[in-house]
Amino acid sequence: MIAIIDYGVGNLFSLSHSLTAVGAENAVTGDPERILRADRVILPGVGAFGDAAKKLRETGLDAVAKAVAARGTPVMGICLGMQLLLEKSYEFGEHAGLGLIPGEVRPISEVIPQDLKIPHIGWNALDIRRSHPIFRSVRPGDCVYFVHSYYGARCEDSVIATAEYGADLTAAVAKGNVCGCQFHPEKSGDVGLGILKAFCEWDGVETC
Repeated sequence: MIAIIDYGVGNLFSLSHSLTAVGAENAVTGDPERILRADRVILPGVGAFGDAAKKLRETGLDAVAKAVAARGTPVMGICLGMQLLLEKSYEFGEHAGLGLIPGEVRPISEVIPQDLKIPHIGWNALDIRRSHPIFRSVRPGDCVYFVHSYYGARCEDSVIATAEYGADLTAAVAKGNVCGCQFHPEKSGDVGLGILKAFCEWDGVETC
């Protein structure tokens, strides 16, 4: 069973529907015991980092997410959920993340040309930087859907894919049994469904 962590941030049911479409039993839940028993766990998220991190702490689900990762359970963060996997964010102040992957969250305005629109919204091709099981079905030129104003920085050792938007921005990260996608696989058509299916079959080992 795939547990989608519900901590009051974002519409989680399109993600649940996508997982069902690839044949994965899943549940949207904030129940710590159910999350801890899950075969795999997804941390979603939209909105501001500070608010989301606060809600995780207030519900105690920050500790649950760390415990799941420590057990070796495969974990995926999506969009803001990926950013929360990192150590800290500089979105409207400085906020601590889960620290499951080294790195920090910084505004894309620091690295992209001033004439590009923020937030970055739209389809961009993935540039796979390191082989990883979640990308087993991704082909050169495959595009995925992004909506973000901040990106993963200083996480070079964990970057497995980038996307070009005036600069090479972190598109996906991985360390051990934990991975994250800045893009929305549940909104990325067949390419995204392939990534979700691969995650649902991943054993948490970083080899293809």
